[in-house]
Amino acid sequence: MSEIILQAKNINKYFHDPVTVKVLNNITFSVNKGEFVSVTGKSGCGKSTLLYILSTMDTDYEGELLIDNEIMTHKKEKQLALVRNQKIGFVFQFHYLLNEFSVLRNVMLPGLKLNKFSEAEVEHRAMERLKMLGIQQLANKNANQISGGEKQRVAIARALINDPLIIMGDEPTGNLDKKNSETVFNIFRELATEFKQTLLIVTHDEGFAERTNRIIHMEDGNIVT
Repeated sequence: MSEIILQAKNINKYFHDPVTVKVLNNITFSVNKGEFVSVTGKSGCGKSTLLYILSTMDTDYEGELLIDNEIMTHKKEKQLALVRNQKIGFVFQFHYLLNEFSVLRNVMLPGLKLNKFSEAEVEHRAMERLKMLGIQQLANKNANQISGGEKQRVAIARALINDPLIIMGDEPTGNLDKKNSETVFNIFRELATEFKQTLLIVTHDEGFAERTNRIIHMEDGNIVT
């Protein structure tokens, strides 16, 4: 039996500025361990809004969200912050690396924040993630000294540092050229197949989506396929 990592049940979302508009309508689906799922749809269809709810960053919605069989709805922000740091890895369109820190330090930051391992152990784990992605030679360079494609791989290493249950991506190849987009896709696919990493990626890139395990296609706040 498949292990369910994330479950959305009847999620509705409204914006109230200045009039009330329903932007997500009765969203229900689940993601199993090791699945590589993409969420696609035209700009404005609600896919990024949905991701913010699924990542626990937006708590103003109707319905239920479960991560690792634990209900997230109505948890306090401090509890949600812990869930995000322990169980979710994030990869965005922009890498959000800190230029004043080395690549290694950037990867370490979520691990240091979690405070589960000693600094030496977090450093070791960060190096292991860099090796896994073939960029260990960048460890001591500052983040502003590496290319855009390399930065996104560092961002993926950072997302992996706390062994998350699920990696969520918001247009992670949206700012990359074709070659680097392909590199990032292959990394994600390897994480899913070799390491049973669960991935939920919002993307407008149809070529990317078509090669994932499953596509959740959205239109006007609804899941249509």
